[in-house]
Amino acid sequence: MSEDAPAALSGVDETAVRTALIEWYEADHRDYPWRRTEDPYEILVSEVMSQQTQLDRVVDAWEAFLDRWPTVADLAAADRADVVGFWTSHSLGYNNRAKYLHEAAEQVLTEYDGEFPRDPDELSELMGVGPYTANAVASFAFNNGDAVVDTNVKRVLHRAFDVADDDSEFERAAQQLMPEGESRIWNNAIMELGGVACEKTPSCDAAGCPWREFCHAYETGDFTAPDVPTQPEFEGSRRQMRGRVVSALKDDRELALDDLGPKVRVDYVPDGEYGREWLRGLLGDLADDGLVSVDERDGDTVARLRK
Repeated sequence: MSEDAPAALSGVDETAVRTALIEWYEADHRDYPWRRTEDPYEILVSEVMSQQTQLDRVVDAWEAFLDRWPTVADLAAADRADVVGFWTSHSLGYNNRAKYLHEAAEQVLTEYDGEFPRDPDELSELMGVGPYTANAVASFAFNNGDAVVDTNVKRVLHRAFDVADDDSEFERAAQQLMPEGESRIWNNAIMELGGVACEKTPSCDAAGCPWREFCHAYETGDFTAPDVPTQPEFEGSRRQMRGRVVSALKDDRELALDDLGPKVRVDYVPDGEYGREWLRGLLGDLADDGLVSVDERDGDTVARLRK
């Protein structure tokens, strides 16, 4: 960890964190069509359309837009009224976005000879392209961006690593975690994590969140975040108990049931309601999710984190 890295990342195995997230994303993610292209024009259109619009609603509009104006030159040559009319007819909201997108296309043709600039600062010179959109296009089209920090990413970093609710701290933490030269896959992956696993109401286990082993919120059961001011509902206390199991088994430790139980619940009694059978159920869930290995050894059930 670099000297100027946020204190929240102290002790975090950054290599393991990066590997877990990227492998999770590569194994399965939502297949939006703009994730299958590196064309900066197509990516810019998707980013502008996605502002405050649900992604599933954007797909049809994005495909229809590109059918009508397939290149940046086609869009620049279009009648602006037609572009705004398209925006309105597809209920994309804020018609000035359509106006700015058309103006940006004209800029690319007249100021950049039809070639999109490749870095976030230059992309920010395009009409209506703010820092977030510029960085997204630089990342997804050219693999040349910084770490994206949007509301979802802030929520993920706050919950997973207890990063302070401060914009500069979020930016430092996001940049520290992103593998150098890997902005395309990293930014896609961490935004996917915020979109399917670490939403306002989290679905850690159902989505197979790859950061459960490292996650402060999963361990403590406190899923508040900058955009979640009160504790959201989650799977009762069971998720919190799973987090405590993971915490107890950190640092390559392995524990028998009766050694692990009291670390999970202070009222653990081997034959009680919260005893061995209850604990086996938790371990079975975690084993199914690929987080824990459970073995029978010399008459004892022994659990350890799976690496």
